[in-house]
Amino acid sequence: MRAHPFKKGLRALGIAESFNRRLGRKSVLAGVVMRKDLIIDGFSFSRPELEGDDATDRVLELYERLGRKDVNVIMISGAVISLYNIIDLEKVYEETKVPLISLSYRESRGLEDAIKRHFPDRWERKLEMYNKLGKREEVILKTGKKVFIRRYGLTKKEAKAVINSFLLQGRYPEPIRVAGLLAWSILRYLVGS
Repeated sequence: MRAHPFKKGLRALGIAESFNRRLGRKSVLAGVVMRKDLIIDGFSFSRPELEGDDATDRVLELYERLGRKDVNVIMISGAVISLYNIIDLEKVYEETKVPLISLSYRESRGLEDAIKRHFPDRWERKLEMYNKLGKREEVILKTGKKVFIRRYGLTKKEAKAVINSFLLQGRYPEPIRVAGLLAWSILRYLVGS
């Protein structure tokens, strides 16, 4: 199923996280289904481990919990979440069969040294997962802002068009922006209860 950026009924699943290591060993991963006309059409959640290796499973769990077959594209804020919990983007794409775009917002020289420093006893597997992600591609959005993407099931041109179709301002497409707000609100609620 292609995520045709000009399709009127295009639905995106935006995924973002929130965590605070002083507040527990798990982050909150929120997913928001949003139509191209910016109507919110569903939510889902999961709880990855900080510094863990379960990010891929938690993304897939979040997707499966939705029980939706009408999602045309998945947009994830970052591929390395929850303190170096690395999402296998290719596996998510292969298992969901939904085109996928991972967005990041800053230039980076890479995380190899940080991974080795942070995981002195088990950095090899983390580094293997990180290197599997491959290079990011720079995209200039209609707002003039720059993002860096990894994409599966779409061309670079299609990915840019999809992001722009959900963009009101800045560099965060609305499904990701709303998912981030929701994740932060839930984390605050869980801490307070």
